[in-house]
Amino acid sequence: MYSKFFSHATCAAALLFAACVTLPWSGEKIGKEINVAFVMRNNLPYLSSVTVDGRAARVLIGSSAPRSILDNAFARSLDTNAYTLQLNERQSRRISPVFADLHGIAEAVLGAEVWGAHAVTLDYHAGLLTDQRDGIHPDFMHVFQYDGAPAINVVVDGRTIAAIVDTTSPDTLVMPRNGGAAARRTANVQIAGSDFGSIDIGTGDVSVARIGNRLLSRFLVTIDYGRHEVGLWRDPRVPM
Repeated sequence: MYSKFFSHATCAAALLFAACVTLPWSGEKIGKEINVAFVMRNNLPYLSSVTVDGRAARVLIGSSAPRSILDNAFARSLDTNAYTLQLNERQSRRISPVFADLHGIAEAVLGAEVWGAHAVTLDYHAGLLTDQRDGIHPDFMHVFQYDGAPAINVVVDGRTIAAIVDTTSPDTLVMPRNGGAAARRTANVQIAGSDFGSIDIGTGDVSVARIGNRLLSRFLVTIDYGRHEVGLWRDPRVPM
């Protein structure tokens, strides 16, 4: 798995800088995971070289979507009622999508039904999504339990709130506006033991706070859909 590569690379670097850092999942069994590359565009993670029923598509990773979403126009162009997502040369998944106008952002948003009860890790630094078939490996991680959509605890101006992990959000944190106007403001934000200081956040039309990629990308993020857990590991390769 990718963590083995990073463990070796980190150990080599440690000869120059410090003691070797042990990364999560260093003991992962070979063959227990599926790796798929992704790229960040406009601060959104798109899977690389993925097709839907043989058609090239911009597929956005949707951490909080229970089911995949297909753009209406793209779905009509496929002329099928059975949709297959080809992740790589060897791995394909049947999806049961809902349909919506994605407004040109993507042809598809990947939902949780693709992973079943597996755990999925996003390594923003390496651009790698990993399907971990034997579940989360919580070593060195802050682990949060959730009901409903994947969520973590975030401390905002000294108050702990639940925030949905939303990889379709390019923002930092969006809070419910609670009848007020949508706006921007600064707030002190702490996540999984890391203090980000005063940062820019938004208020908008959300019922529950949502944490987006500008903050998530500072961590390795694992969502275990079977155990209803989110694990965060502060990634030292990514500056605060």
